[in-house]
Amino acid sequence: MAIHSLKSLLKGIMLIGESSRIYVEPERGYGLSQPITKPRSQRRTAPKEERQEQLIKATIRSIAKHGLSVTTLAAVANEAGLSQGIINLHFQSKERLLEETLLFVVDEYRVAWHKALQNSGDNAAEKLRALVCVDFDKRICQRNKLAVWFAFWGEGRSRLTYRKIYAELGREYKQMLTGLCEEIARQGGYAVDSEHIATGLVAMHAGLWLDLLLSPSEMNLEQAHEISMAYLRGVFPRHFSD
Repeated sequence: MAIHSLKSLLKGIMLIGESSRIYVEPERGYGLSQPITKPRSQRRTAPKEERQEQLIKATIRSIAKHGLSVTTLAAVANEAGLSQGIINLHFQSKERLLEETLLFVVDEYRVAWHKALQNSGDNAAEKLRALVCVDFDKRICQRNKLAVWFAFWGEGRSRLTYRKIYAELGREYKQMLTGLCEEIARQGGYAVDSEHIATGLVAMHAGLWLDLLLSPSEMNLEQAHEISMAYLRGVFPRHFSD
């Protein structure tokens, strides 16, 4: 299967660790036709939720450009075109801002799953197909956001809060995938371990996300989606033959 080696995966996670930086160019290929530019001026009276989202998106861009450890309140303020006092007003501390940034991308991802499940009918195979599509949707799988996922993942070794957020998300996602795989296996009479299939899918998608972040010239969203579907065709051939 066309995934880089475990050595590449580990190297990528180390690169996104505490002291490293990964420069991510302004988004062009994953959902935005033009680079993000900082506004020349900002309304100082924006609604609370709007201002918080603006600051969180600036934090995402800062992490993607400079890394997690170098993302300071001053860097975020500069990225957002706002004063540092505005950040303190809404988030009180850098740690609170970072936690809310992680929760923002996690919640966006979770909402996308549930919407995909609701819109895919009652067929387990179609639901699983829809979840694969979510993982490689250009709105979810932007390189800036991928940089955030891996930056916080690297910090999870020493930050209990981040580890808990990831653990809760991982349990929910794996349970959902396992249930769908069990239903497909039952319908098709496949002699497989559904939990192992779900675990393999999760691990493969993590590797593909890392390839998309670190090797965009060698991996794109369409390729990543096709690799995932090839895996499902190999496990459940009668349900994913197309």
